[in-house]
Amino acid sequence: MLGYGAWGIGQHMWVGAEDEQSLRALASAFEQGVDFVDTAYGYGDGHSEELVGRAVAAASGEIKVATKIPPKNQTWPAQPGVHAQETFPAEHIIACTERSLRKLGVETIDVQQFHVWSDEWVEQGSWREAIEQLKADGKIRLFGISINDHEADEGIALVESGAVDSVQVIYNIFDQSPADSLFAATQAAGVGVIARVPFDEGGLTGRIRPETEFPDGDWRERYFAGDRKREVWEHAQAIASDLGVSTDELPEIALRFCLSHPAVTTVIPGMRSLESVNANVEAARRGPLDEHKLETLAGHRWQRDFYPRG
Repeated sequence: MLGYGAWGIGQHMWVGAEDEQSLRALASAFEQGVDFVDTAYGYGDGHSEELVGRAVAAASGEIKVATKIPPKNQTWPAQPGVHAQETFPAEHIIACTERSLRKLGVETIDVQQFHVWSDEWVEQGSWREAIEQLKADGKIRLFGISINDHEADEGIALVESGAVDSVQVIYNIFDQSPADSLFAATQAAGVGVIARVPFDEGGLTGRIRPETEFPDGDWRERYFAGDRKREVWEHAQAIASDLGVSTDELPEIALRFCLSHPAVTTVIPGMRSLESVNANVEAARRGPLDEHKLETLAGHRWQRDFYPRG
């Protein structure tokens, strides 16, 4: 299932989003059958949530909304040795949920998630009591986590504990690691999977070239720093060559790759323009890739981490 990833419309880190354009893109996605949207308070201090809330209120059909609670210590990703009470104490979880309910303008959040996670927290702290209370009060329907970038196994213990309804994880042609162990665990436990970053922040679209420049202040200038743009371009070219396709077809292939795994419940590309919405809706309608393409793409795993750490 195709969902809508709302990080890029929060006017934070991503440069170029305009609210009216973002609202048009959301409305178009909903009109074309997209009925799940993922946002977070951290996307512009609630700005993305506010836009999502406006679009959901105007939609003719039922739209399921997922959002995220930032860690109290404001540290991304979760660091080893940090206790759960420093990141997600009960009072913080409840206060943040109430804030997001106001920002979104809804009575219930369909999926409330922690924006970082460490499996050290499974048996720590007061977070479970808070989640159970929010569910009992009708403030949230489901509870999920957003797994740290490129740390797919850092969530398996929670899945196996039975205390979570969904996990959100980076899954794309480059980072196929969730398929090693995490997906088997989620399938066995009946836990949903939200696949994020299907295009590797643009690297799998074939549009990031060695000479590509980003607007001042855009975080992708750091993500693709140094020689990374050339590396990404060469990897994208190799994928297109092995599949016998043009680079123009890579965005569709990248999206359908994510949708091909049976463990994936939804994939959430960012869609800031009507063009992106239309292209992604059409790609999703074409369904999973054939086995030959999947076997070819299995050889294009690329273990690296461009995200800043610490």
